[in-house]
Amino acid sequence: MNKDHDVIEVRKGEEFDREKVKAYLIEKLDLRDEPMEVKQFPSGSSNLTYLVRIGDWEAVLRRPPFGPLPPKAHDMKRESNLLSKLYPEFNLVPKPYVFCEDESIIGAPFYVMQRKHGIVLNDAFPSADDATEEAGRNISRTFIHTLVKLHDVDYKKAGLESFGYPEGFLERQVQGWTKRFLRVKTDETPRFDEISKWLADHMPKSQDVSVIHNDYKLNNMLLTHDYKEVVAVFDWEMATIADPLFDLGITLGYWVQHDDPEFLKQVLPTVTYLPGFYTRRQLIEEYANETNRDVEQIHYYIVFAYFKLAGILQQIYYRYKMGQTKDERFASFGERAKNLIQYAADISNKQSY
Repeated sequence: MNKDHDVIEVRKGEEFDREKVKAYLIEKLDLRDEPMEVKQFPSGSSNLTYLVRIGDWEAVLRRPPFGPLPPKAHDMKRESNLLSKLYPEFNLVPKPYVFCEDESIIGAPFYVMQRKHGIVLNDAFPSADDATEEAGRNISRTFIHTLVKLHDVDYKKAGLESFGYPEGFLERQVQGWTKRFLRVKTDETPRFDEISKWLADHMPKSQDVSVIHNDYKLNNMLLTHDYKEVVAVFDWEMATIADPLFDLGITLGYWVQHDDPEFLKQVLPTVTYLPGFYTRRQLIEEYANETNRDVEQIHYYIVFAYFKLAGILQQIYYRYKMGQTKDERFASFGERAKNLIQYAADISNKQSY
């Protein structure tokens, strides 16, 4: 298989000064002065990631999106520092090589990290022959066990106490995502007030604290070619120290199963509805068995997951509508956000997964 099957040519408007980056990397990482090649990883819709190759050496460069950014969002220094501390305890994160604060290089802070090889699953398998029930079961099993492994990390031993404020985390999340959505609102969104009030009124009390990824989903990881193991977990920009059930809820919000409404499958393109993949209930049971955590309140976290995802999509759509990005993938995100708000309100009083 072509080792660069997962990258594309750099999208228009998302280029950077290659000579400046090359000179910086040669100096900081003691590389030989050889020809440099740059490609782009296409699947992310937030921070931008690029494959950089100088001779035989290769790495991944990660930078914030273009245009105005929300306060404290897309903090490359925090993300790079987190990976540096987490790597010794959870080596499924890519090893960071260097962080650059000098915005004169590419116009924003960035960091460069290890490139790992494997398969990213978006909305289809690389080959139809790979889409077996056995593959679905293997992926589901390693997917949830990797989350358990992350939640088992001793965050104090890793030196990550300062990376989060777990007290009041859930309340801040509900309030914060409510405000973010309203700040970037572009159209009328029926039932937004209803679901934001429900989330504020039904908030459970957190029982535990761990490292959480906060965006743990199938296309944020690399899998081995036999689909039995996880090679790497990516996109740690929202990681923090907080309630592990919050992380599980966000994960379940991304996990589409075969009997979900068709619109939800369109909002969240993935392969997890195919035969063999666990249902959300099976993931919950597996997680509970592995961790002995009480998951009785998980319904609330799933509802919030759809609400938060609506906010993320609305933020991206706002950037698109304001002309801050020309990526046509984002043209439908406004409608997707509206559908998710409706769905969250619909299921809020149903104990259904």
